[in-house]
This record gives sequence, structure tokens and C-alpha cells, in this order.
Amino acid sequence: MKMRLFTLTVLVSLLLTACGGAAAPATEAAPPAGQAPAATQAPAAAAPVEISMMMWGDPAELDVWNQIVADFHQATPNITVNVEVADWDSYWTKLKTLLAAGTPPDVFTMDAPLYLDYQSRDVLLNLQPYLDKNPDLLKGVYPQTLEAYKTADGMYGLPRDFQTIVLFYNKDMFDAANVAYPTANWTYDDLRTAAKSLTKIESDGKVTQFGFYSDLWDMELIWSEAIWAYGGDIINADHTKTLIGEPKAREAWQLFHDMMFVDKSWPDSTTAGEYGGDPFLAGVAAMTTIGHWAVPGYAEAGFKWDIAPMPKGPAGQATSVNSAGFVIGKASKNPDAAFEFLKYVLSEPAQKRLAELGFACPVLASVAESDAFLKQPTPIDQKIFIDSLAFAHMKPVFKGYDEWSSAIGDGMATIWTGETELGPTLDAVVTAADEVLAKNK
Repeated sequence: MKMRLFTLTVLVSLLLTACGGAAAPATEAAPPAGQAPAATQAPAAAAPVEISMMMWGDPAELDVWNQIVADFHQATPNITVNVEVADWDSYWTKLKTLLAAGTPPDVFTMDAPLYLDYQSRDVLLNLQPYLDKNPDLLKGVYPQTLEAYKTADGMYGLPRDFQTIVLFYNKDMFDAANVAYPTANWTYDDLRTAAKSLTKIESDGKVTQFGFYSDLWDMELIWSEAIWAYGGDIINADHTKTLIGEPKAREAWQLFHDMMFVDKSWPDSTTAGEYGGDPFLAGVAAMTTIGHWAVPGYAEAGFKWDIAPMPKGPAGQATSVNSAGFVIGKASKNPDAAFEFLKYVLSEPAQKRLAELGFACPVLASVAESDAFLKQPTPIDQKIFIDSLAFAHMKPVFKGYDEWSSAIGDGMATIWTGETELGPTLDAVVTAADEVLAKNK
């Protein structure tokens, strides 16, 4: 998931001092009666092991992961985890370089839609043998977050957290315009009507306040949700045909286009760029759709805001669910130690630490549904993110996803600047996206 809003370029290594952990002594048979016990010898300490862990993130995320690593080291003293963190773009560039050299990190983070691109390269360790030996490990993990990592011969990755998309709204703007707050029963028609009421247009045609904004490059923020809600789909089951140009999907695209260029309630991408790419955070858009990763940044905004579930469409209510997870490099020299760390990440102590971070939802239900997540400092109903799983669709995961999504995002960019028409451009984009799918069969 491309969390560019609050990501800073950072590259840090953390090395925790390893210390030996004593193994439990073996049980010995009692000596024969009348015979003095033999001298006992203290068992050898478990050999210290170092593993590397690489992730994307920003300083706040690093702080929390450093604490998780420190907690893990305290629980498993013979394993030291060296953490390296980078911004999103630098992370993938460096990871590809390390994989090409045959020297990947032992553990590294994975954005679920990109998972099969890496799994198909035979660079990830099959975790199924470990999972078979730990049959209770995944109990209590939300099943929606596990689907992305399943393959015919097992799981090569595990989720660490997840994101569902919800509607954020500026309460101050709603109050000033005397517009009722969004509810769980809102439709996309309600969204459009409220957005028009919340839009301010000067006599010279300049828009000084927009009713709505969401980025349209990647599917995750709104267009996949709306297409599903309108009864359409994104891609067919065997990932051979792009479906975003089908009639039901076009209804969703037309809604976006009309809000942007007819109602003028949604800033085009050029105008959005003038506000740092996030007019909602800038205080010039009354609503947006985004995931939990935005909460820490929005908490610093100078206005009151809240959240509501995604609107309903003619086919019902829909949102997307996506996860960040961990994988182990197939070339890892310490796969057992690496898996011990993955096990810890799914434990209640580690998941509670992640909840404290506030960027994402824990995958462990017992933590996500506890005060550790639900009673965070930001005064919003955190449960909406969890409840949205009931109508969530998994963000598609397939080989060639990155190139396919770029073909769509880049191909449709000229629509959202007003340079090209919706229909013909969408036709061309679907053709280009299908060519990517054919190449990646």
C-alpha cells in the first residue's frame, strides 16, 4: 500500500546487543539407590543469532518497531534483529538490488498486492512447513487478511496489520454549511449532494472550498470501492481481463467525472497538487476517503473531523481491505530465527505495540477489538475500521500487479487534469492493462 502522505526518507539501522539465553535443563533419571548423584554440568547457552529486518516507514513507525524488536529480544535473548527502514520508493529500489545480488534481508515487509510478483520469482521462503508445526499461530487472525498470502503450495508471507478505507469528514465545514453528518446509510448520491452543498464558488468561478477529494491514481482510496458498490468488478477471477471499463464500473467513473467537472465539488489533480496532494488535510475539502494510516497526521489538523463507513451504491456497500505483511528471504541463512520473529509479530504484545502506533489496524482480533486499539487518543470511532471488514473486498493480488496498476493510474491521469475525455481514455487504458495481464500469465 503506497502510504506516501506521511512518509519521510529515513534509513536507520538498529543493532541490539545479543546476550545468551540459558536453555531449560534436560530431565535426568535419578541415580540408583545408595549411589551419589553424578556431577551436573550447566547446559550450553543457545548460540546467538543475528537476523536482518527491512521495512518502509517513517520515524514514528521506526520508534514502534524498535520497541517491538527490543521486546522480542527480551523474550528471545539469543536472537538479535537488525532493523533498517527506508521511505517507500527507496525501499523497493534497495530490495530489488539485494534480491538480484542474492543477499536479501532475512525478513522484509511486503505490500500484499505485490506479493505474487515476488513469490513467483522464487525469492521467498515457503512458510507452510513452519505453519504446519504451529497450527494455532493463525487462530484469531482476521481471515480476510490471510487470503492475499495463500498459494497452491502454501503461504509465503503473513500479515502484520491491515487497512480498510472509510469516509473522513470535516465537522466544522459541515456545521458551517448546516449539512447533516454522513451516516452508515449514506449512498453515493448522498455523497454527491452533500459535496455540492459544501462547495464554495466565487463569482469569478474560483472554488475556495471543495465538498470532496480523493486521489484517483491507485484503486485503494475510492474507485475500487465505488465500482464494487455499483455492481462492477476490477479484474476477473483468473486475472486475465481488466473489468474497469464494463458498464457498471463506468457508472462509478462517470460519478467521479461529474463531481469534478460538472459540480466542481472535487478538485482536479492539478488543483489538488497545489494543496500538497491532500486538500482535506489542508482544510479546503470537506470530505475524503482514506485508510487508518492517515489518522496520526489528521490528528494534528486544525479542525474537528470524524469518520463514517463508505457509502452504499446500487449493489450495496463496499470497501477494500489491504495488508502489509512480512516475508522471509529464501536465501536467509537463519530461517528458523526469522520465523520466530514473525511468530512474535502476531503475538498480543507485538500487536498491542502496533495499535499504539496508530497507523494501521491489528490483524489479531483480540487486540483490534480491545481497548488497545479502540481507545486510542484520537477521539473517533475506531470500530468503524473493524466493522468495515464485513463488506470489504480484498485488494486484488496477482502477478504483474504493479505494472498493471501503473498502466491504469498513469493512463487515466489525463482524465483527472481535464486534458482527455473519460470514455475513449478508459477504453485505451483497459487495452493497455490487458496487455500487461497477458504478458504476466
